[in-house]
Amino acid sequence: MPDPAIIPPDRHRITQDQIDPEVIGIIAELRDAGYEAYLVGGSIRDLLQNAIPKDFDVATSALPDEVKLLFKRRCRLIGRRFRLAHVYAGRDIIEVATFRAQTPPEEDNDRSLSSGGRILRDNVYGDRHEDALRRDFTANALYYDPETENIIDDVGGFQDIQANLLRLIGDPAARYREDPVRMLRAVRFAAKLGFNIDPDTANPIYELAPLLREVPPARLFDESLKLFLSGHAEASDELLCDYDLFHYLFPYATSEEFQPEESMLLDLAFRNTDERIAAGKPVTPAFLFAAIQWGPVHHAMEKHLEAGKSPQESLLLAQEQQITNPAEGAALPKRFGIPMREIWSLQWRLHQRQGQRPYRLLSHPRFRAAYDFLLLRNEAGEPLQELCDWWTEFQEASDERRQQMQQGLPPAPGRRKRKPRRKKATPQISEQ
Repeated sequence: MPDPAIIPPDRHRITQDQIDPEVIGIIAELRDAGYEAYLVGGSIRDLLQNAIPKDFDVATSALPDEVKLLFKRRCRLIGRRFRLAHVYAGRDIIEVATFRAQTPPEEDNDRSLSSGGRILRDNVYGDRHEDALRRDFTANALYYDPETENIIDDVGGFQDIQANLLRLIGDPAARYREDPVRMLRAVRFAAKLGFNIDPDTANPIYELAPLLREVPPARLFDESLKLFLSGHAEASDELLCDYDLFHYLFPYATSEEFQPEESMLLDLAFRNTDERIAAGKPVTPAFLFAAIQWGPVHHAMEKHLEAGKSPQESLLLAQEQQITNPAEGAALPKRFGIPMREIWSLQWRLHQRQGQRPYRLLSHPRFRAAYDFLLLRNEAGEPLQELCDWWTEFQEASDERRQQMQQGLPPAPGRRKRKPRRKKATPQISEQ
């Protein structure tokens, strides 16, 4: 194999003080024990882009059990599909991974692929160069040597980062079959980094997207959190639609029967999430998933209304149907499903403004989220302006004014006619 490119400090301009000293110490301990060890992956990519890394990962020639033996109580081994070591450094956890190789599965009993080529288990170990070749994108396959301060590049990742290009290592179709989630990772990194996706990396996605149906729903949920709760939800949503991947994450949110405001609600929810993260405000998956699933819940509610059910009963039946009979795709854990259900239920209760009901609603732990959701629905086009204004004033009004407001209630909003759903953008392939 050709020798790797060596990028000296005067070219990459990464300095030691930009790296967590605990990570430098872990690498030094591994090397003192006779093992190879490097800083690897996304932290180098981020530093090259003048961004602050979220975490630092280490790659080493030491086997997981050897890492455990070296760091003893500071270390915990995790994973079965990919065996890793977590080394504790104060409150931080440093991920230490053993160099892996692309050994054919028949040559080792600890690497397993499905009949379709998806990796089920991968604990075949190799050297640093082999480890670089089995990583996903060239931008994530750089190694930093703290002693020489050089970056080691086996796959052209340094040039790709300079060109703002996201490129898979190896044959893209084969890599997607090994792990279909790589298609979602391509979108996530392109959205996060503002990179173009290399055409050879992008082209197979349209054909291979159905492989995401084979991915466990819990793993799709974890990936959806990375897509939408990392500050680039709006850009991720746009790319997911461009490459026809959104449907496989949320098949229940793409029906042609939905109204345009239900589709607009998603756009606003993603934008609102990005703005909150940028402002340092907390975000919760429950609120975002309430927006994503509001379309099918709202649509099912209208069907129950047409069947003669009351508005409250229609909403309860619709949300029960959505939660107890989830479609394939990302599965929301129960700890988020309960607050999501409460946000939906309060949408009906916000219409009930007589007597003590508004006062009880104000003390509900989910009131603020339900109120924000109401504002978002109104901004998306649902005719709720009067109700939004009422609750906005009621929260700050005096007791006397609140009594006056309750005496002049207008009638609840009437039913709406269906409108054609907003069309999705035509898929585009990014060119270098």
